[in-house]
Amino acid sequence: MKNNLNETLKYLKSKGFGQAEVGIVLGTGLGKLVDSIEVEHEAHYNNIPFFPQATVEFHSGKLIYGTLEGKKVIVMSGRFHYYEGYNMQEVTYGIRVMHLLGIQTLLISNAAGAINRQFSKGNLMLIDDHINLQGDSPLAFKGVDAFGPRFADMSAPYDKKLNGLLREVAKKLDITLHEGVYAAVVGPQLETRAEYRYLKIIGSDAVGMSTVPEVIVANHLGLPCAAISVLTDECDPDNLKPVDIQDIIATANRAEPNLVRLFKELLKNL
Repeated sequence: MKNNLNETLKYLKSKGFGQAEVGIVLGTGLGKLVDSIEVEHEAHYNNIPFFPQATVEFHSGKLIYGTLEGKKVIVMSGRFHYYEGYNMQEVTYGIRVMHLLGIQTLLISNAAGAINRQFSKGNLMLIDDHINLQGDSPLAFKGVDAFGPRFADMSAPYDKKLNGLLREVAKKLDITLHEGVYAAVVGPQLETRAEYRYLKIIGSDAVGMSTVPEVIVANHLGLPCAAISVLTDECDPDNLKPVDIQDIIATANRAEPNLVRLFKELLKNL
């Protein structure tokens, strides 16, 4: 992996990518943050050596370098999922690349289903902890200890300082920001009624198909991270209706302005 990462880094530097302070991963239907960035350089995933390609139609698939609220940022506009057929090392490859480009903070967004019945469609949820139900780990490969401790500590996977700042920012901006536990499943199929009941029993507040692998790698690298879910559907097993993916995207788009405001205000305070 080290040789691949070096080739990726060499390419990006040749395209003008320099040192950055903050890395941002944009989830499903959450690409509008890019409009606020003073873009200096961008590279499409299919042109970056050893970089996976985003195969989900609503993920744009490019790496962006620029300035946002006075901070140098690298943005993954489009992420990779286990359900696309990638292994966990490929899913998290972009996190390792951004780390090599110097980021000191990682911000992640995703679209998720609300398990907690107190949360509503269109709300935002700050992730305080997670449950990995994907049956794999991005650290389960030979030679992982060359990048960090094999047995990475996960007692506090989401940085307490960043989460505290996000709470303060949400209060200042009068944005409802719930807090809870995110469960990561494989997908791409959505959950059954029985699965939603199970997820509630084990302590999940929201469910999605991403984020946890990236957070595991961030912790492995000693990289402080925070993540916010946009709750795009309500997962009530007693009143479950078929979910339309286009409705999920539309809900994410409606909630996106608040997420953009949160991330921008957070950057001002870093």
